[in-house]
Amino acid sequence: MTFARFTVAYWCILAAAVLPVVCAGIAKSGMFSVSPKKGGYDNNNPRAWLARQTDWRARANAAQNNTFEALPFFFAAVIIAHQLHAQQTAVDILAFLFVVLRIAYVVMYVADMAKTRSAIWVTAMAINVAILFTGFR
Repeated sequence: MTFARFTVAYWCILAAAVLPVVCAGIAKSGMFSVSPKKGGYDNNNPRAWLARQTDWRARANAAQNNTFEALPFFFAAVIIAHQLHAQQTAVDILAFLFVVLRIAYVVMYVADMAKTRSAIWVTAMAINVAILFTGFR
């Protein structure tokens, strides 16, 4: 039996996929032990509860949504780069940078640093495009 080697870029796909869950946890943190009648997290109606949040909780939820939106392009870029036999070290480095930038993006979103967050978003998008084209010949 032959086992395929999981590249750093593939591990980055896993890390990126977990990031929205982390954002949801941030949005809900500290509210699990509070009764829903007193404004605590309502697992029976989580989307409505999240929609009522304000400040950093609302921003964490927005970061969750944006992080989900970024996943398809990142997944596709990494997979296409692998299919095109792109230089693996370049793909690995770029994928790692993408994940680091997306983590920084979440931090800036929750901290309400919109200009910095937007600059990080643009940079991460450019890195994603770079991943896609690493296999271009």
